Amino acid sequence: MSIALTTQLICFSILSLVIIVGALGVILLDSIVYSAFLLGGVFMSVAGLYLLLNASFVAAAQVLVYVGAVNVLIIFAIMLVNKKEDLKPIDNLKSRRIISTSICLTLLSLLVRVDSTDVWNLASPSTSIGEDSTIRIGEHLFSDYLLPFEVASILLLMAMIGAIVLARRDVMNQDISTGLPVDQELIEKAREPLLVKKK
Repeated sequence: MSIALTTQLICFSILSLVIIVGALGVILLDSIVYSAFLLGGVFMSVAGLYLLLNASFVAAAQVLVYVGAVNVLIIFAIMLVNKKEDLKPIDNLKSRRIISTSICLTLLSLLVRVDSTDVWNLASPSTSIGEDSTIRIGEHLFSDYLLPFEVASILLLMAMIGAIVLARRDVMNQDISTGLPVDQELIEKAREPLLVKKK
């Protein structure tokens, strides 16, 4: 085994371990802020895997779109909505956990089955796409995958608007979801820092 293959194997092992540990941390940690930051680490590690596959454009898109946009949007929404309030007990929590666990285990078994039954051959360097990969990705993105791309952008916009509405609900005169007037004491408390800054 050459030095290059050994280096690739070590990098792949480290990145895979970071992805697995980070994904488990996203699911199992109690703090949603730590989960969001670990999600950013998972996205960065996936970009590293793309670099190992010689897909530099996809790795750059992964960092720009998922780390620079999606993860920042998630952290932004968490920081806006993360208020100190008691969590209400969730009804039928055990049944929800059983259902979600069974779905995850089913998906994992499908992935293991595909991985174990298919033969994974390494492409030779002579048949590699190389620099033409960017052109082919652009062609597919604006032809075959144009609709999912636009739907994803609309969903991200809706998520950002929802986060802003939830964060600003306490300073509005009327609650958007119920239509009832908001307590005026909350409005005065929200305005106090602004009045201090003006003085």
